[in-house]
Amino acid sequence: MNPLRAYDIHIVGLDTKRYEYDFTSDNTFFVALEQELIKAGNVQTHLVLEKSETMIRLEFHIVGEVEQICDRSLDEYNEPVDTQQTMLLKFGDHNEELSDEIELIERNTSTINVARYIFEFISLSLPMKRLHPRFRDEDDQEDDDQNGKLIYRSGETTNNDADDQTNIDPRWAALRKLSDN
Repeated sequence: MNPLRAYDIHIVGLDTKRYEYDFTSDNTFFVALEQELIKAGNVQTHLVLEKSETMIRLEFHIVGEVEQICDRSLDEYNEPVDTQQTMLLKFGDHNEELSDEIELIERNTSTINVARYIFEFISLSLPMKRLHPRFRDEDDQEDDDQNGKLIYRSGETTNNDADDQTNIDPRWAALRKLSDN
C-alpha cells in the first residue's frame, strides 16, 4: 500500500463548512516522496480545510524536525520545523497552478492529496545554508564582525570629517569640483 494514501482527503461529499485533520509524517513519508532533500524526519501537521462553493482554503500548521546534513562538516543533525502556510484551491474547468498559493482544480475532483503541499512547506521553511547548530554561533559572530567593519565610504564629507578633508584623493577632489558647478 502506498503510504501517501493516508494524505488523501475526499472532498466530494464535504459540506460547505470547516474541517480539521491531523497528519503525522515520519521517515516512510519522506522515502515515499522519492526526493533527495529530506531523508528522515518526524513532523505533525494540523490542517484546517474550509470548503465554500467556489474554493477550498487549506491552512497548514507544521511542527517537528527533519534530518539534514551540514554543508560544512557533513554531519547529520535535526533541523526544527515550525511553519504556517495557506493554500487556496479554486474550482475551475482544468487543473493549473496559478501561483505558489493558488491552484485551479477541476470541479469534478473527488480527492485531493495534501502530501505534496506538506513536503513543499517543510522544504520552504528550511534555511538555505544548512549548518549544524554547533557552527551557528560561530557564523553569527563572523556576520557581526563583518557588519561592524566599514568596507566602503563615498567621497561625501560632513563637518565632523574636517580632518579627513585634507586626505581626500585628488581624483575625488576633481570630481567634487564638477558636481559643485
